[in-house]
Amino acid sequence: MTTQQFLTSAWTWNTTALVLSGVALIAYVWAFGLNRRIPYLLAGLGVFVLTLVSPFSALANGYLFSAHMLQHILLVLIVPALLLLSLPRSFSLRPPLTYFSHPLIGWIAGVGAMWLWHAPTLCNAAATSRTVSAIQTTSLLVMGSVFWWQVLAPREEQRLSPPAGIVYLFTACTACSVLGIILTFAPVSICPVYQHPVDRLGILSTIRGNWGLTSDRDQQIGGLLMWVPMCAIYVSAILAQLARWHSYPATHTKQSNV
Repeated sequence: MTTQQFLTSAWTWNTTALVLSGVALIAYVWAFGLNRRIPYLLAGLGVFVLTLVSPFSALANGYLFSAHMLQHILLVLIVPALLLLSLPRSFSLRPPLTYFSHPLIGWIAGVGAMWLWHAPTLCNAAATSRTVSAIQTTSLLVMGSVFWWQVLAPREEQRLSPPAGIVYLFTACTACSVLGIILTFAPVSICPVYQHPVDRLGILSTIRGNWGLTSDRDQQIGGLLMWVPMCAIYVSAILAQLARWHSYPATHTKQSNV
């Protein structure tokens, strides 16, 4: 199979992802109406669907560890952040969900989403079992949402202060960078299933030959994705916290004088 044939034929009809996205859109409009924040929701749902139905998903499903890693990053950091940004300023959590708003729980959830699912047993299971893959996808979205809530909660008073937010994001970046370094330089495959993929689609010869992606190189790219682009996301969020910190005293003073 050529690259062009793969890119045109490897799309999958993921009914669950499409139905959930449709339900989420209807529920959002019913609860909040059409507002200026709905583009964030559409972007988040769009990334979610493409992550699970495009040829990229087929590569992540047992062929390329690097594709799996990129899928992981999108489901933990990009989709949850966009969904939270779509919420109106008046939205707040209600008990018992408020228990998940503690910063320590959020930090453990965000970092744990990366470390937990790269344990060899779980990584292999998620790449070979649809059930485990569905559990992984769900947990990544939930854990990513809990992580981002600390800095992207709709209400200002529900967020960490800018200095605390910077420490929160920097330490999370550091913890994930350590894993990225391990993945990049580890001599033994973290997720062994990607060393000898089962060629269900007939694309393996193209991956190894035309694309030049051996299993070792594939794992190195996966580690670099976690190490560099992922930390770039954290750095962008840290810069946003610095901008918020710059305006925070003025805003706080203004509110205090009202």
